[in-house]
Amino acid sequence: MADWPPAEAVAQRRYIAADGTLSCEPGAAAAPAVLRYDPADPTPSVGGATLSPKAGPRDNTALEARDDVLTFTTPPLTEPLEVCGPVSADLYAATGTDHIDVFARLCDVDERGRSTNVCDGILRLTPNGSTPARITVALSPTAYRFGSGHRVRLQLSGGAHPRFARNTGSGEPAHTAREIVPTSVEFHPGSALVLPVVPTRSRTDC
Repeated sequence: MADWPPAEAVAQRRYIAADGTLSCEPGAAAAPAVLRYDPADPTPSVGGATLSPKAGPRDNTALEARDDVLTFTTPPLTEPLEVCGPVSADLYAATGTDHIDVFARLCDVDERGRSTNVCDGILRLTPNGSTPARITVALSPTAYRFGSGHRVRLQLSGGAHPRFARNTGSGEPAHTAREIVPTSVEFHPGSALVLPVVPTRSRTDC
């Protein structure tokens, strides 16, 4: 490529909904999606960019069955979709009085329902009250082609342990924290997965 990211890549947003869908248009005002996290039983890490024999793309099916993992998924793609460049989760989040991390992951769901990780990132949040604040979780850049019939998925959780140190939820410094506090965060309408789509190589429904 002459440039990175490709000059022709266009940022496209796919919006989350509390019913677990991911769509091209923001839905009507609805109840937020609520993520709850218990640092006493931290959400485990699966695959990803680690120095481990278990690194890289892995089946996320068991991980996504946990109560502390939210998923938002598109309908099956009618044409291949190529993304090339930086990926992000642009979220409207309300943490109340809680200290919590947001781990965001882009996944490819095949025709059999197997969810495989593509790229991910994490952001530590501090209390921001009940009014949603805009946050951006930067995922690692990627160059990836979703096949026709596959689905695009955004996965959200409160961490990926032990790849990333768990947030104890107490607000104490990480290296001296003693208290373990369950926490939660609300994701409000307008929250979206932002993909760098190469339109000359892809046809999309957006």
